[in-house]
Amino acid sequence: MSSLPRSTPDDQGLSAAAIDSFVAALDASEQEFQTVMLVRHGHVVLEAEWSPYRRSDLHLLYSVSKSFTSTAIGLAVDAGLLTIDDKVVSFFGPEELPETISDNLAAMSVLHLLTMSTGHSEDTVQRMSRDDRMVQKFLGLKVEHEPGAPFVYNSGATYMLSAILQRLTGETLLEYLRSRLFAPLGITDATWGSSQEGITFGGWGLSLSTESMAKFGQLLLQRGGWEGEQLVPAEWFEAATTKQVSNNEPNPDWQQGYGFQFWRGRHNTYRADGAFGQFILAFPDHDAVLIITSAASTMQAELDLIWEHLLPALEGKELPAVARPERLEIPAPTGPAPQGGDGKTYTFAENQGYLQSVRWDADGSALLTFGPDSHLFTVGAWRESDAGSERVVTSAYGDGDALVATIRWLEGPHAAEFRCRIEDGRMTVDGRLNVSFAPLEFTVTSE
Repeated sequence: MSSLPRSTPDDQGLSAAAIDSFVAALDASEQEFQTVMLVRHGHVVLEAEWSPYRRSDLHLLYSVSKSFTSTAIGLAVDAGLLTIDDKVVSFFGPEELPETISDNLAAMSVLHLLTMSTGHSEDTVQRMSRDDRMVQKFLGLKVEHEPGAPFVYNSGATYMLSAILQRLTGETLLEYLRSRLFAPLGITDATWGSSQEGITFGGWGLSLSTESMAKFGQLLLQRGGWEGEQLVPAEWFEAATTKQVSNNEPNPDWQQGYGFQFWRGRHNTYRADGAFGQFILAFPDHDAVLIITSAASTMQAELDLIWEHLLPALEGKELPAVARPERLEIPAPTGPAPQGGDGKTYTFAENQGYLQSVRWDADGSALLTFGPDSHLFTVGAWRESDAGSERVVTSAYGDGDALVATIRWLEGPHAAEFRCRIEDGRMTVDGRLNVSFAPLEFTVTSE
């Protein structure tokens, strides 16, 4: 099956007006939604995209990746390649293990990696340089507590699951899932980044389209069954989506417990989630799965919208009807044309906006370079760039003596604004990112 079947909300027991009201609530919220898809009884009953985003585009999923890594481990367990009680050190040789193996490291098992209860006091990925041998780095870190200790979110642990799978199979995590999971689901668009040592990141870096995410969500609801075949053992998904460990996360939908690289949520839901609001959210009580890609400043606020505006519809409750907007879009910033620049190319030291150079021409247009890609910025509607390997849109306007250039990288949640000014032969750029792990604002002056 290349795509999920389509249906109307009414034919799948939902109010079409309620679904429209849900979309209207998303559109009106302070959180930025990019695509959404709702599957009910195995049928797509809602699919929407906020232009210039497209459901068919690949989208960087951040930690949604972890749930796919868990699935691969479940397949490997079912194939008899390992058990969750196997010790982590048993998979690696002396060239990667520290000279002295502490009792806590020796006790760490695959289960502890899956449940992020490794005994580390912080996320190990912060100390695993991606230019290093990351496996060796992880194994060499101090394990402060006995494994099984309180949950500590740990992307490095997921990377180690990927490394273990590669050791056992001779395939990368992506290669392993292509034939066993992606191909049977009709997913052909998956890409996944890897480290310098050739290991799929596991905990991050997976990109999929919205519908490919929905297929995985439907597989979860069906407990691994797909078109008459059991692709993933039902027992694995049952365990993976059940609370395995408690945590002290501050937000209510993160306090419900953690499974095997899946989060539990309120209202008997479970989910794969990734930074800045990427969600595969399953409602087993209502045979539904919701997919969201977004650039959210507050992920809890996104879930609160779902509980307020979608959950009642799934429960058959009536809410005031709100018309769905005729057009869903994230409009380009507007303003007057910029004044003319001097046509010189200004270069910048490394910065968190990845901006390398700016050329502001006499006609008011600008050319900004990010790594190997240069993109043209002109006044008006979004301009889709034809440079680089990723879909990008740009727009610009003038604000006094400043050129304000905005860019959206459409295969992920990220966008940035660059406010450029020329003075005394140098350019200063005030940058602002929509979402980031680093501070959202920065200033850089040309070299």
